Amino acid sequence: MASSENHHHKLHFVLFPLMQQGHMIPMIDIARLFAEHGIIVTIVATPANSLRFKNVVDRSIESGLPIRLLILPFPSAEKTGLPEGCENIDALPSPEWAIKFLNATTSLQEPFDQAFVDLEPLPCCIITNKFNIPRISFYGTSCFYQLCSHNILQSKILESSTLSLSDLFDVPGLPDRIQVTKAMLPRTLYSSSEDLEDFCDQIRKAELTAYGVVVNSFQELETIYEEEYQKAKFGKVWCIGPVSLCNKGILDKAEREMIELALGLEASKCPFVWVIRGGERHPELKSWLLEEKFEERNKED
Repeated sequence: MASSENHHHKLHFVLFPLMQQGHMIPMIDIARLFAEHGIIVTIVATPANSLRFKNVVDRSIESGLPIRLLILPFPSAEKTGLPEGCENIDALPSPEWAIKFLNATTSLQEPFDQAFVDLEPLPCCIITNKFNIPRISFYGTSCFYQLCSHNILQSKILESSTLSLSDLFDVPGLPDRIQVTKAMLPRTLYSSSEDLEDFCDQIRKAELTAYGVVVNSFQELETIYEEEYQKAKFGKVWCIGPVSLCNKGILDKAEREMIELALGLEASKCPFVWVIRGGERHPELKSWLLEEKFEERNKED
């Protein structure tokens, strides 16, 4: 009986990252951070996305951390209209496919709901409020960025018919004067696409009903903006970063650094020759390069 009660009182968090490399990497770090404090963590992913962090998770599990994977099947190419194997925003042929991809992710709701009822012990923190337990949003960006986005949306300044893409305007309600143009902002804050606007509205509504926000930042980095963002979110903001510091193992550091280097080389849009010394010692990097078709997509025509 005592064993059963202990089982039911264990903390269990469910993490469901947005299927994009920049979101999944810190979310895996957060999973390990929580697990190091004895919290059971279930990471939700699709088959292709789970392969991206399988090595890191496997090493964490082998070290004794209570991390689990919940794999949900991604809808077929016939159903989504997406190219075969596109289960991540980074794998899309072009940004124009993003709306179709985001709409496809909504079909994961039903299999997730079905799988949730079998999770043990009962999760106490999750990304949905369907099961009457707290849902917490995660942001990989800073409190400064989130406060700017929050104030811009609240002020409705972007709805002005006289504001062009190149007009400078002051971000309202900040401790400092910050000027930006509409063109400098992410399309999630404004969009001429009705589909994207509808999807962003769903995200904003979900954020309004979230219990709180976890941010990959720390108070000493942006004290004033952390305090102001706390006020905007009624004191329910927790800065737990930088979560990358949980990568203490040599293999974990090497894999992360090499992948980040690869993405940086690609983002530079410059020709490059990349020689990896002792590549045979990094099978996880080789797998990532093959799965991402990194060499193929960076070949010169």
